[in-house]
This record gives sequence, C-alpha cells and structure tokens, in this order.
Amino acid sequence: MADKRTRRIEEAQEVLTAFGFPAEQRNERAALTLLALLNLPPHKSWAAASDPLRGVTPLMEFVAKHYDKQWAPNTRETVRRFTLHQFEQAGFVIANPDEPNRPTNSPKYCYQIESSALAVIHKFHTLEWDSALRRYLTNARTLAQRYAQARDSQRIPLELASGATLRLSPGGQNTLVEKILNEFCPRFTPGGMPVYVGDTAEKWAYFDADYLRNLGVTIEGHGKIPDVVVHFAEKDWLILIEAVTSHGPVNPKRLTELKTLFARSRAGLVFVTAFLNRRGLLKHLGEIAWETEVWVADAPDHMIHFNGERFLGPY
Repeated sequence: MADKRTRRIEEAQEVLTAFGFPAEQRNERAALTLLALLNLPPHKSWAAASDPLRGVTPLMEFVAKHYDKQWAPNTRETVRRFTLHQFEQAGFVIANPDEPNRPTNSPKYCYQIESSALAVIHKFHTLEWDSALRRYLTNARTLAQRYAQARDSQRIPLELASGATLRLSPGGQNTLVEKILNEFCPRFTPGGMPVYVGDTAEKWAYFDADYLRNLGVTIEGHGKIPDVVVHFAEKDWLILIEAVTSHGPVNPKRLTELKTLFARSRAGLVFVTAFLNRRGLLKHLGEIAWETEVWVADAPDHMIHFNGERFLGPY
C-alpha cells in the first residue's frame, strides 16, 4: 500500500510539472493537495478523479486518511498561501464557485479543480494525454486571465480623500470597511485623510507610511494595526477604527495595545469600534473599553460614547 501511495504522489507531481507549475507548486505538499482536490485515493485510476468543493481542513483530512500524511494544524496557512493561491492564480482551481463573494475568513471557504483542467487530468496515462495537455496549455493563459477578471469584478471600489482608488476583496470585514470610509468618515471626520486601510485578503490595501511617520508613528509590522486609521486634520486627531465582523472590539487589552503602538503620535488618539448592526454590538457589548467610541453602520448618524469627559476626542 505504501508503494501505491508513493507512486501516486509521484504521478501527481508529474501532472503538475506537465501543467507548467514551478518547483514550489509541484512538491509533495502540492501533489497531495491536488490529489485531495481530485478526491483521488491511491487505488483509483486517474479517470476516476472528481471535483468536490473542499476547504483546506477537509483537504488535510483527506491526505491524512488516504496518504498517511499527518500535517500539523499550522500547515493550513502554508497550503493556502503557497499552493492553493498559486493554483487559483493560474486558473487551475476556482475559489468558492458556489459563492464567489464568500469572505476569506469564512469556515466555508473552499476550492474546486477547474473543469477544463479536470478533463485533461482524466486523460493522464492514456494515449490522448499529450494532445489534451497541448490544447489546454494553449488556452491556459486566457483561462487564468478570465478567472482573474471574474475575481476582480467582485471587488469593492473605494475612492479615498487622497485621490487614491482602492478595490477591496469582497466579503468579510471589507463590507464594513467600505461603510466606515463612505458613511462614518464624511459624518464624523469630514475632510479626514485615510492613512491605513486593511483588506480581508491582502492586509495592506492602502498604507501611507510617510504620512504616519510625520505624525510621529512608525509601524514595523501590520499585525496589530487597526482596520482603518484616519487623520482628522481639523482637530489633529488620529482616529483608530476596528471593524468588527469576526475579530473583537476595542476592549481593555486592545486599547492598551493601540496606545502602545501609537504612543509617539503627535496627534490625539481616538478609539472607535465599528459594527455592521446592533446585533453585532450586543454580542460584544460587555467587552468594549471605557473612553472609546462605538459606531453602528445601520444607524450611521449616531455614535455611542463609553463614558469619559468628552465625546469623540482624545484623552
């Protein structure tokens, strides 16, 4: 059985090589990922390959069950970033064909082998393999471009006060980020300059490091920066906004982190937690730190102030 598993992994690497993937996307991890996408255990023929919708965790479970490869839980991100992402960019797999707007952090996020690629893979080890592969590779660039265009059409367009144009990836917190920039900022920070805008998929959708440095703040890594940072020049306030969809609000721990991260800011600091609706607010109500602000997108003209001596201002 072990020999069958080894041979099938080697065959999968041959397939990926034939499709033109570079070394990182034809290693053992990539081969096992392909076999899981194809729902292909060692004892089945390549003609039996299918195209189930599979998330990263189910992929890893398939690999453990059929190929006796136990990947550590922290391998999920490696599989996603260094195998599936490149497969997707090449048009070799499709992300969320059942729901293209599914957010990146959804537990239902999934992948499926592209139908044209699957049709070619069915021909592996047959007399038709070479001709089917040549036809596919002739059209592969067009295929990848088509799916890239489809992904881009789902993006959320944003025009910033600086004149920059952003296209945020769909779903997740970005729906709320769009409302913060288009609904919150014109009402409460008119003329404010966005300095940082996070993106669910890409993290740094927009970051004006020089502008922030002129305010006395240098950010080395984006891990702890809030989802949106806006400089309200009229008041000389730096508004730090957390968009709560999956992660939590500005609670006492987060407040301490932000105060430390922006300790050198020459502008006064204002801390805001944003929610899509009051249902989200109620879920986190007991966590929100005092002397911070709350904004709810479905009541955009209003803010909730958690105690303190002033409303929407630094302390």
